[in-house]
Amino acid sequence: MELEYKDHISPILKDGVKNYLIDIDGTITDDIPNEEPERMVTCEPYPDALETINRWYEEGHQICFFTSRTENLKQITIDWLDKHGFKYHSVLCGKPRGGNYHWIDNHLVKATRYKGKFTGYGRKTGYHTSF
Repeated sequence: MELEYKDHISPILKDGVKNYLIDIDGTITDDIPNEEPERMVTCEPYPDALETINRWYEEGHQICFFTSRTENLKQITIDWLDKHGFKYHSVLCGKPRGGNYHWIDNHLVKATRYKGKFTGYGRKTGYHTSF
């Protein structure tokens, strides 16, 4: 990852590169609760999600899957992503469950709500965008 570090503050990504934090359940595959890990192994990815995410990766963007799956499900998750050919840089488990997120950060944050089709960057609707 190419970062610009200057002025004794946290580094930032180079111009044009985005850090994508992408949910898994209900966003790139069926919505599967942590209580049913056996379904996580057999579910199929949404084809438009696989194509779009891999394109973003090839364009040089950072891909991080940020999921509410717990740490004990991380290897199942990594194996599933690899089996289906997702290109990514990291997987973060432990995102709070339940939705209704409000993110506060000292960096610019843009949100996109998945609404059935995973293509492009979405369309702007108020403070967030929707697919």
